[in-house]
Amino acid sequence: MTISWASFSSARPAIRRACSSEVSGSLVLCASPQSVARVVGVSNGHGPADAIARLSRVTTDQKGAIAELAVQLAATKLGIDVYRPVAEGGRYDMIFDLVGDLVRVQCKWASRYGDVLVARCYRARRNRDGLVRRLYTREEIDAYALYCLELDRCFFVPMAHAEGMQEIRLRLAPARNNQRKGIHWADDFDLAVTLRRHQGAVAQLGERESGTLEVTGSSPVGSIQPR
Repeated sequence: MTISWASFSSARPAIRRACSSEVSGSLVLCASPQSVARVVGVSNGHGPADAIARLSRVTTDQKGAIAELAVQLAATKLGIDVYRPVAEGGRYDMIFDLVGDLVRVQCKWASRYGDVLVARCYRARRNRDGLVRRLYTREEIDAYALYCLELDRCFFVPMAHAEGMQEIRLRLAPARNNQRKGIHWADDFDLAVTLRRHQGAVAQLGERESGTLEVTGSSPVGSIQPR
């Protein structure tokens, strides 16, 4: 579809009025005047990159693509090498190289419901028997990377905290009944915080192993037989 500059200029006041009346204070990208009614942006106050917090009519595949791109960007900003499979359809979406430790990552879209973020931990497909859900296992992936568009934040949840679960629930604020047992706090699984912690632990382990090799020489401990 093409649109002349004259037509766009004449429609621009109507677009401006619609944007200012319905989504004041937000950034909205519109392909046409009709799309104004279909796109809703909510400012979340985290910065320019967070101007658009929620888009309507986004398909499941599009949500997955957005989550993967957001996670790749966040990891790359931390200096982490990210690798993608050549072919689609595998159980993990990408691999993080964490100081030599290769971590298989499955990306998921996280939706916000009040003070709780929810992400599904399974892949669903239809066959002749109906909808089939299959959970992920430690043999297939090492961690989930979640992305919440409304917060524009990524989270990293190792399988030790999510194996066997159909949903990951991360709480943003305390519950009204002050329940704390069994709660996973979102801040504890922030992607940057979690991966930096992991990188630090691996680096310290490498330093300890290097020191051991310097003391014992190139041969493993206990490999030298006394004469």
